[in-house]
Amino acid sequence: MVISIDYIAQGFKEAINLLISFDKEIYEIIFLSLFVSTSATIIASLIFIPMGIHLGIKDFKGKKAFSRILYTFMSIPSVVVGLLVAILLSRRGPLGHFDLMYTPKAMIIAQTLLVTPLILGLTYSLGKNRGKEIQKIGITLGAGKFDIIILIIRELKIDLIVNVVTAFSRAISEVGAVMIVGGNIKNRTRVITTAISMMNSMGEYPMAIALGLVLLIISFGINSLIYTYSGED
Repeated sequence: MVISIDYIAQGFKEAINLLISFDKEIYEIIFLSLFVSTSATIIASLIFIPMGIHLGIKDFKGKKAFSRILYTFMSIPSVVVGLLVAILLSRRGPLGHFDLMYTPKAMIIAQTLLVTPLILGLTYSLGKNRGKEIQKIGITLGAGKFDIIILIIRELKIDLIVNVVTAFSRAISEVGAVMIVGGNIKNRTRVITTAISMMNSMGEYPMAIALGLVLLIISFGINSLIYTYSGED
């Protein structure tokens, strides 16, 4: 037992040394992870927050069925998304001529598709439950459809920020989709989660621990933002 504890302690010591020495490989992995997940979250948010608000306040035939389907897709496994994107981007796929497989762009596409149902679903629910009252006020003031959506986004911006941060949290912590479409290529498509998985299988625990610590710090920061903006103690 003493040997096991010493072994773990040594792993953490080496992990801290890698971080404070600004090991190039580790920080390349960290920055690529942040870039891919941030890009995917921004793209999905810009497109699907307005759409979610619009669908939430709009009454249309089949809305209940749409809600059930959307909420189902919110928990779609990341490996399914990765497989779908891989099929589309493979050489024999419909988008194969763009030569995007095993690139950061493919990873951004996969993570965008992964977080889209989450952002759309959370925003849709928010618009359906709280947006209609704001819509009534906007109509009373003579606002058009586009103006009403902007008004709702402004009034519910705190809740929307929490939704976006939640989506980012899922993006940066997933491994399946980016592993399939990125390939975990060193100095090209290796991100935190895929690197941890590989380092663990190779027994390279110091680097795995270092990246795990970074992921925990990011998760702590994300949760801090959620608690701050949600007004919880």
